[in-house]
Amino acid sequence: MGAWGKRLVAVGVAVVLLAVAVLVASAVHLLPQLRNPFAEKTEERSGPVLLQSIVELSRYEAASGTFQVIVDIETSSILPSFLAGSDTMFVGVGTDNAYVDFSRLKGDAVKVSDDRLSATITLGHAQLEPANLDVKESYVYAQQQGLFTRINDFLSGNPNSQQALYELAQKKIGEAAGKSTLVADAERNTKTMLVGLLQSLGFKNVTVTYADNATG
Repeated sequence: MGAWGKRLVAVGVAVVLLAVAVLVASAVHLLPQLRNPFAEKTEERSGPVLLQSIVELSRYEAASGTFQVIVDIETSSILPSFLAGSDTMFVGVGTDNAYVDFSRLKGDAVKVSDDRLSATITLGHAQLEPANLDVKESYVYAQQQGLFTRINDFLSGNPNSQQALYELAQKKIGEAAGKSTLVADAERNTKTMLVGLLQSLGFKNVTVTYADNATG
């Protein structure tokens, strides 16, 4: 064997000895444990982690409705109606949204079974946002004004002032939304969304309920 052959053998032996030394040191915890690149990583889908994920959604805009209301405002005085006073019929068109708030869920709002196949979520009831009046779609349907009233509006520099009509129409839209199925629709849509989301994460049985004390 030539000189180069002897050197190659020596290098090979040195590499083998170094590898053995590393394995021994790792076994006695002198070096960090060697990681198996093919090892599987397991993440626990616990209740608190799932709750945090839902809370981070903040809130879910679950339903929206468009409403049309009729507002009739009449003003009068001791003078005859053809001289003073007004009668205005206003058609107000606007929208209202219903949402479910996730941001204030309590720690026990999400419960996960030991086998992580079932989950129960308790939410607060859906809420309505303040109604919005669409001034472009809203309009005065009919209006009668006495002579003095028309003159006064003209001299005031704002003959088309309709602020009182807008405010009343917006209030009525909010009342109409409260009497509608908007809240129920929002809760149903939220339940459908969460069930689909959790099933995509591997949960087989998902129960969503609503309670007044679910948030705090």
